[in-house]
Amino acid sequence: MVNSGGDVAVGVQIHHSSVRLPDFLQSVNLKYVKLGYHYLISNLLTLFLVPFIIITLIQFSQTNPQDINYLWLHLKYNLVFVIIFFAALVFAVTMVVMTRPRPVYLLDYSCYKPPDHLKAPADQFMRHSRLTGDFDESSLKFQRKILERSGLGEDTYVPEAMHSIPPVPSMAAAREEAENVMYGALDNLFRNTGVKAKDIGILVVNCSLFNPTPSLSAMIVNKYKFRGNVRSFNLGGMGCSAGVIAVDLAKDMLLVHRNTYAVVVSTENITQNWYFGNKKAMLIPNCLFRVGGSAVLLSNKSVDRRRAKYKLVHVVRTHCGADDKAFRCVYQEQDDAGKTGVSLSKDLMAIAGGALKTNITTLGPLVLPISEQLLFFATLLVKKSFNPRVKPYIPDFKLAFDHFCIHAGGRAVIDELEKNLQLLPVHVEASRMALHRFGNTSSSSIWYELAYTEAKGRMRKGHRVWQIAFGSGFKCNSAVWQALRNVKVSSNGPWEDCIDNYPVKVVS
Repeated sequence: MVNSGGDVAVGVQIHHSSVRLPDFLQSVNLKYVKLGYHYLISNLLTLFLVPFIIITLIQFSQTNPQDINYLWLHLKYNLVFVIIFFAALVFAVTMVVMTRPRPVYLLDYSCYKPPDHLKAPADQFMRHSRLTGDFDESSLKFQRKILERSGLGEDTYVPEAMHSIPPVPSMAAAREEAENVMYGALDNLFRNTGVKAKDIGILVVNCSLFNPTPSLSAMIVNKYKFRGNVRSFNLGGMGCSAGVIAVDLAKDMLLVHRNTYAVVVSTENITQNWYFGNKKAMLIPNCLFRVGGSAVLLSNKSVDRRRAKYKLVHVVRTHCGADDKAFRCVYQEQDDAGKTGVSLSKDLMAIAGGALKTNITTLGPLVLPISEQLLFFATLLVKKSFNPRVKPYIPDFKLAFDHFCIHAGGRAVIDELEKNLQLLPVHVEASRMALHRFGNTSSSSIWYELAYTEAKGRMRKGHRVWQIAFGSGFKCNSAVWQALRNVKVSSNGPWEDCIDNYPVKVVS
């Protein structure tokens, strides 16, 4: 987005030759020209149908009883044809109704809010990092610099084990973190919806780095005493975009199994995945990742449409793992000292940009108005056939979506998407504020952002939401939701006690 401003001084002289006509090209507000074009193209079919409807009505008004009688006699003597025609019509309508995908509804969701004693302000974070004795001065300076530029505020959370000096990254502490996050989100979800654990037919849990035995999904089944035939899945190692993958898996299962509920739990575990070395590429996750998780309740029951918040419209997944650079750009490994961590490549942003391009190329035709698709196709045709130097047309996704939930992976990710998709500050506000308040909560971050939009009272009936997330592999995944009503914030939401303090200005 480019902001321009300035004063224009106009001098008026008596001499006729000095009088100039205004620059009409600059005077015309191209924004309104573009809006008019979109309106014309979007309503083109209607504009063609109106004359046809008028002519039909005029013709029908001139019909007399004799014409109607003649039509009746014609149909009576062709009774077999009429019966076959209507039988074929009924069969076709039945097939369409039976084979169309069943809608998937989002009844509600819940985001975990950790207790206040787990908050980790920047000064406390750095003091603890120094006291562990694992980081040299260069690494400490690097962490301080990352924190200052990250976009994180002073109220993010780290797990209990990281508050101890020295830290205690044990298996028991990691289980405790997972239990607190998952059970906290699920307790609130079941309380708000009134749905019983016995009613859940499908359970999908995703956590990238912590995969104990029994699995996280088994821990939930045991805790809430799910029924024995529940279809449970545990997704591991799939990165920050796994939340959308989990929703896609739940959707596919709901298309197969009738009249059931699905729960999707998305989280990440920090306790056993804190890096205690001095390789800078592996220190960045320490500074960005924070405690968080979400639980989402989905349904394919037609009766649930009345109380559902959203309907799932599209899921588009892009996997760039066939490319070696993309595969290794977010990579868990050991450093030279044998300490395990997640290394982030310097090519990460470029790879994310390529994955995004591929993803929106698939998503665009599904969501963009025909006017934008024509402009994109025309520009592509000119570029390929006539002038390779023509800049590709960037579709205006603001015409397709009312709200954007961009994975709060870091400030640079949000900045790049704001720039490349030509979004306004209000469109990335939810992402920036979620990053500021909760940090990078991995696959659950898009739900904290949606909760922010609801808490601000901005979600109206018919609004479309684009959730977009990036993750190791490398993957870029999108989910599109449509609001079925004016959405009100649910009880005990993550923003309940602080929404009036936002938005805040993030220091550059």
